[in-house]
Amino acid sequence: MALIDGTANRSASARDQELRWAAASLAVSVVLLITKSVAYFLTHSDAVFSDALENIVNVFTAGFAMYSLRLAHRPADQEHPYGHGKVEFFSAGLDGSMIVLAGVVIVAKVGLSFLNHERRKIERLDIGLGLMGAALLVNALMGLCLWYRGRKAKSLTLEAEGIHLAVDAVDSVAVLGAIAIVRLTGWKWVDSAAALAIAAYMAYLGLRLLKRSAAGLMDEQDAGDTQLLRNILDSHSGANGKEPRICSYHKLRHRHSGRYHWVDFHIMVPPWWSIDQGHRIASVIEYQIELALGEGNATAHVEPCHDADCQRCEAEKTREQKPETRNQNDESNPKPE
Repeated sequence: MALIDGTANRSASARDQELRWAAASLAVSVVLLITKSVAYFLTHSDAVFSDALENIVNVFTAGFAMYSLRLAHRPADQEHPYGHGKVEFFSAGLDGSMIVLAGVVIVAKVGLSFLNHERRKIERLDIGLGLMGAALLVNALMGLCLWYRGRKAKSLTLEAEGIHLAVDAVDSVAVLGAIAIVRLTGWKWVDSAAALAIAAYMAYLGLRLLKRSAAGLMDEQDAGDTQLLRNILDSHSGANGKEPRICSYHKLRHRHSGRYHWVDFHIMVPPWWSIDQGHRIASVIEYQIELALGEGNATAHVEPCHDADCQRCEAEKTREQKPETRNQNDESNPKPE
């Protein structure tokens, strides 16, 4: 009971911390949207417009991220036996979609600017430089903080928000460069070119987020998790495996539900073992996997080994024939229930 209470308290603490970061992201996005909107209306710059439009996306996705994080931490229930973690993949997909859409709108805006090239004016560039410079610093700092926190907590939602703000900071660098060039040379086409470059970069990163989102929603196997799981199971397999020792394993499957891992596999044990022996061995391996993965659940299905050439079974038979080792079993403390 103490272990369960401690786990629940840690989960609640992690949820509260992540929600605070998401709220901070939303507040920063609102302030930057106001700042960049003012900069656009003062300068009439396409590059500034592209940056301001991306902040509209930031505000929308930051609000949805708060909802997603709150929902993702809910425990499994009757309607959602695998928990609610997949909403984080949906949140990342929405973020990516909005980024791509913003890129399309920027391209359309630049097209209209080219059509009205003769009547177009870019003004008050000094003020624009100051406002965009301040926005750059705030975006970069918040983006790095969110990205780091998301990686540490294995939260795709926070990580996506961090990437989004980091992209915004990179865009601001391009905007500052474009404004500076226009101010020095009067070449208005540089402003539009910078906006198009920002749109292309946004589309690239938005599509990457969409790919990650689709992979999670479709239960794509994580190569790193596969290697980790096989290393653990291989270490317990065969006559020379470590305790608790099994004959072999098969049908290893795993998937993510947001940050949570769900693993199931079949282990083969000597056919003369009791159900209790098999269950206890399975519990030890399940617990080791859960500790290695962090958050999630591992389920082992125990089957009798019928391999006539199984070295593990032969070693068990040999040991059972020795009186001094007859009552020794390959058992360890099972995982806490």
